Amino acid sequence: MTAAEQNLPRARRMRTACEVTALVAVPLALGACAYFQVEHAALLSVVVACAALAIFFAGFEAARPSLKDIMPVVVLSALACAGRMLFAAVPDFKPVSAICIMAGSVFGRRCGFMVGALAALVSNFFFGQGPWTPWQMYAWGLIGYLAGVFADHGAFKHTSVLYAFGFVSALLYGLILNGWHVIGFVHPFTWAGALAAFGAAALFDLTHGVATVAFLAVLYAPWRRKLERIKTKYALV
Repeated sequence: MTAAEQNLPRARRMRTACEVTALVAVPLALGACAYFQVEHAALLSVVVACAALAIFFAGFEAARPSLKDIMPVVVLSALACAGRMLFAAVPDFKPVSAICIMAGSVFGRRCGFMVGALAALVSNFFFGQGPWTPWQMYAWGLIGYLAGVFADHGAFKHTSVLYAFGFVSALLYGLILNGWHVIGFVHPFTWAGALAAFGAAALFDLTHGVATVAFLAVLYAPWRRKLERIKTKYALV
């Protein structure tokens, strides 16, 4: 075994530690902005979210993935973008979260994150870019990453766990986006104002949850079989 091969596990552990730190830093930054009533919370929190995304993209690039390893990210991101645009007429009824979950569960947590982040970035060229884009990238990326973690522990062997995760992950997406809106734009901050903002978004978040479960029920089993076959055939990681 060469020295480079011996260093691979250490490099992977360091990359995982950086990723987890980046994921945790974003909600911590939101909480700190809320607690200290930071005046420019919207801008500061967007900077933190962009830094977390940069860590993931840099880590993906540092791993030097081959073309065959990049293809699942590209294809599944494109499918998520197409699905989001196809259902554009129905607010929050989108297959993006379901596809992120499938990407993470089959190809791993990093693939899941990249699919979610790229799907948000690319589809917003159609829906409109703005300060919400990094948050959508982070939120959908987080869903794909957590799906990979759950799949690594065999949790998705039970469809009830899969559907529960799908529904809760959609609520998590709403919590992140709504939390950023409240902390960044509800001034002066009051609990009444925060509850009003979350209440106004509740129907959309529930629709997102129901849609994610519905798309998982229809797509997860057949897509997973095909993706697993591709993964095995081409020795994808």
